[in-house]
Order: sequence, then structure tokens, then C-alpha cells
Amino acid sequence: MSTLLVETRRARPADAANIADIHDTAWRAAYRGLIPGGELEKMIQRRGPAWWETALKRGSRVIVLTFGDAVAGYANLGRNRARGLPYEGEIYELYLRPEYQGLGFGRRLFGDARKELASVGFDGLAVWALAANEPALAFYRSMGGMGVARSSETFGGRSLDKLAFGWNG
Repeated sequence: MSTLLVETRRARPADAANIADIHDTAWRAAYRGLIPGGELEKMIQRRGPAWWETALKRGSRVIVLTFGDAVAGYANLGRNRARGLPYEGEIYELYLRPEYQGLGFGRRLFGDARKELASVGFDGLAVWALAANEPALAFYRSMGGMGVARSSETFGGRSLDKLAFGWNG
């Protein structure tokens, strides 16, 4: 009988190709129709394996979720970039390959990312999501996130609203 383990660990430069592939497929699934097509393609192409390898070698804090031998998702995290929010940590990105969504892996990845932020002394965390990305909003609400801020970002001349969720401690 085979048992597949679900684990999280710090990403290594050797994970760069898997992370880039997850970024590509998850962004296409999440943002097609929300972010203008040409702009979405440019954003995806900029974040290929070489970009991720360099980011990891420079110390970017990225954790990967593995299912057996497969890298199923990643979270990129660190210090909160929105100084006006009362949270020290931020999950910049949290994505799973589409075939692993809806299985509880996102909850595991989120929980472990939260623990990772706490382990380096960050009190509380924030996450931003596009307001039109209903699955992401529902996920962060289900994880106990409270809406704490609203902003917008421009993608190829199109302004899109985004929401921040916050968690204390």
C-alpha cells in the first residue's frame, strides 16, 4: 500500500521550474478574463524559472507544498508592504496547481505560511486579492480573514479593485 505525504518546506533553487509552472497555470486559471490578456501574458512570462531561481538564491521566503513527489503549490511571504496596515507579515502569493484546488491543500499551505511568518517574529498577517476573484475572496474569508482595506491596481490601462484581509497574531 502506498501512502502519499502532504508536506511543506522552504523552496530551493531546484524548485524554480515547478514554481514557475504553478505560477503560469494558476494565474491563467485565476485571472483569465479579469486581467487583460496581453498584460496577463507579460506578467506570466516575466516570472519564468530563471526569475524564480534568482529570487530564491537572493533569499526570497517561499515555501512549497508537496504531495508525494509532486510540487503542488507555493506561497511567497515576508514583511507586510502596506505600512498603513497593522500587520507585520504578508503572504504575497499563495497558489496551487488547479488540479490540487478544493482538496484542503490551500488550507494547509496557508496555515504553514502563517506559522513561517510567526516563526520569524512577524505579528499578524495581511493578504491582498483582486475584488473580482471570488474564489480567492471566499477562501480567505473561510480562513478567518477580515476585510481591512481596499485599493486598486492598474493592469494594461484597466483599474481593478483589490481587497486586503487581515489576521491578528
